[in-house]
Amino acid sequence: MRQLAVMVLAAALPGAAMAQDALIRLEAKRAPELAATTAAGWAERFDDVVTLPLKGGWTGIALGPMDREAALARLADLKAKGVVPGDAFVTEAAPGTELTRLGEAPKADQPVAEPEVAETPAEPAPQGSYLQLESFQDRAEADEALARNRKEFPGAGLWQLPNGWFTVALGPVQDDVARDWLPVLKSGKLIPRDALVTQAADLGQALDEGEAPQLGASGDPEPMPPLDQVQRALRWAGHYDGRIDGRDGPKTQAAIQAEILSARASTDPGTAMRLLAERRAEWREAMGLEQLDDQATGLSVTAPMGALQFDRAERALSIYGPKDGSGAAMILFSQPGGQQELLDLAGLVTALGWVPQPERDVQRGHVTLRGENDDHIGAAEGWVRDGRAEGFVLIWPTADQQDQARILAEISDSLTRKAPGQNEDMAPAALPGEPATGPEAKEPETTAP
Repeated sequence: MRQLAVMVLAAALPGAAMAQDALIRLEAKRAPELAATTAAGWAERFDDVVTLPLKGGWTGIALGPMDREAALARLADLKAKGVVPGDAFVTEAAPGTELTRLGEAPKADQPVAEPEVAETPAEPAPQGSYLQLESFQDRAEADEALARNRKEFPGAGLWQLPNGWFTVALGPVQDDVARDWLPVLKSGKLIPRDALVTQAADLGQALDEGEAPQLGASGDPEPMPPLDQVQRALRWAGHYDGRIDGRDGPKTQAAIQAEILSARASTDPGTAMRLLAERRAEWREAMGLEQLDDQATGLSVTAPMGALQFDRAERALSIYGPKDGSGAAMILFSQPGGQQELLDLAGLVTALGWVPQPERDVQRGHVTLRGENDDHIGAAEGWVRDGRAEGFVLIWPTADQQDQARILAEISDSLTRKAPGQNEDMAPAALPGEPATGPEAKEPETTAP
């Protein structure tokens, strides 16, 4: 039977305590005035909004700080309700970062003063344009339509038209924003084909005014970034699962459209892709992603070093354990071999529980595994390249599915062999049940993480 290196992860891998004082990052703005205005808007909805300085003069807007597990659970709940951006994520401020709080919730033992009763002035007539979605003569049908539309647009409102009918509408937004987004939302089948732009004065009486939707102004068209970069950014956002080949095609176009419809930052493809790339770059910085040149294996990879720290090199392997209780781990491997070594690797990874109950994709020269349990998500990918079996294993907390998928793509994209490894002359350890061979032979440790 072929031989393959065996490794042991540190005892405190998945299941270790998560780091404290986490933040839920909502947005980042470059202009200070825009950051202040945006943060103030969030503070009207949440009582723990903070701002923090980022690199490059950007200002981050976040909720917290709080326990990391609580942050992950809260973020999942807020995303399910559609009240935070789809690319919001959990992070931690760098040591020494000053957090500026915008609002404080009243303390439990602190009574809230009753406001003075004053004459309520007449509400001004709403201004701006609205996207009028559906109209009904029956109020019950209109209420059902409002609930249905709020699954996609939580700020949708209900109005009674001057003719007595009821209508569901989105707004207010600027006139040009309404005109730009109407055909885009129709083409994405997010609003009915007979939806139209109308003025506030034509809607009649607001029964449930709702909130203005977050629809970005398009501005002047921008050139499209290089398509290979676009494809990587789209895969990071969860819209693209094709090859990174820099070629335009139906999958790439569909993914661009999906990003425009989900982020709603701009209807212009070039602008939307630039903004997506900026969000990805901000996330990469927050996750501590950086190029790692691993001397033991000779492999180079973009890895989340904010969550990992080097543990040890063991024969054909380089082992990185959790940093600051992140619950993450990464293993790089490189040794002489071919297709059989990849198949042996798949069996080893499964046997030691690094990828629990994995789904397998086995092709000539390429193997991927993915599985999860209550504690961690495991993923492994290996290639046959220049007569070597090389690749990685990534272990990540189950509670953080979105970041795991994004980091997995970053590692898979970037893994290359940069130089001969320091372990080139070391004999591979034996598979469980086989004797080790070579001058370095010894009894391997086989404890699973």
